[in-house]
Amino acid sequence: MTLSTDKRWEQVARVLVDYSTTTSKGDRVLIIMREPETFPLVRAVSASCVAAGAYPQVLFYSIYLDRDLMKLGTMEQAEWVPEVWQQALEWADVCIDLRGARNLFEYNDIAPERVSAHRKAEGKISALRTQTTRWTLSRIPTEALAQQAGKSLDEMMELYFDAVLQDWEAETGRLHSMQKQLAGTREVRIHSKDTDLSFSTEGRSYVVENGTVNVPGGELFTSPLEDSVEGYIRFTNPGVFAGVLMEDIYLKFRGGVVVEATARTNEDFLHQLLDMDPGARRVGEFAVGTNRKLTFFCNDILYDEKIFGTVHIALGRSYTECGGKNESALHWDIVKDLRADGAMYIDGKKLLEQGSWLQH
Repeated sequence: MTLSTDKRWEQVARVLVDYSTTTSKGDRVLIIMREPETFPLVRAVSASCVAAGAYPQVLFYSIYLDRDLMKLGTMEQAEWVPEVWQQALEWADVCIDLRGARNLFEYNDIAPERVSAHRKAEGKISALRTQTTRWTLSRIPTEALAQQAGKSLDEMMELYFDAVLQDWEAETGRLHSMQKQLAGTREVRIHSKDTDLSFSTEGRSYVVENGTVNVPGGELFTSPLEDSVEGYIRFTNPGVFAGVLMEDIYLKFRGGVVVEATARTNEDFLHQLLDMDPGARRVGEFAVGTNRKLTFFCNDILYDEKIFGTVHIALGRSYTECGGKNESALHWDIVKDLRADGAMYIDGKKLLEQGSWLQH
């Protein structure tokens, strides 16, 4: 069966339209089609929107267009915030962002400051999306994504469908049970042979992400107190931002701020991100991955951050719904795998160890 005729696309579309965004009659729906391979799902989502009585409109984009803008344009063009994106998001009640994957190395020959400037502009659009629409986004498997995961395309497609087409009502119940164990937490500590990081979440809320804003979904997230992060953390799996792969990232925090940062690859780009604005050196998010159907790393944050047995932090913009106050154009998630080594402690009690969630 070819990808374009796989009936599971219709099932995924119903998750995105009926469940994730609760699209209904009269809603104006912006569907962002990123890369041609996403068309089977774009068509299925559009049809589901029409069936619901909504008004879908598709806006196409590709990493190749980003590349041309940064490679051939001026710095002023690279940092441009397109008016059409602003107008589209102001028009829309719902935004469904369907993202294909491309070669991680497409930006390798572009100056890091240009990539950073362009990502800052995209960050402003992302912030507008969260402020003005009911939104969800999904990363659609492509040959490029399968290759960076070291898997066949068939394996990637099965992983995607398994992770998305779950009983989300049952999953929501499980996640709320986990959330209760985190509620009221004062101090979090992440510890492994190469990491000792602690911070406070006192007074902050832990929010369940159960396949509403990210598909596949599955995480519990909060925003730490901005000045509370102390210690160091090393990420054995690469961090990826704007298609740039940074391997063996090490971050040291003091008073909530990154004071030391190294990476084995693309360290210059890492420092460009940290210098994007004053809020980029602070942690805007801490989260725990909860999706048990995601079993291997893909070097793609939309999958990797949801893996059960992992945790992640995001540098930059925090979540106001959690009580976070950090402002930044950056929001960059980096995943720490605790399945083979490491543990998470909540107020001194071990809650997550080597991929197992412990009950108290």
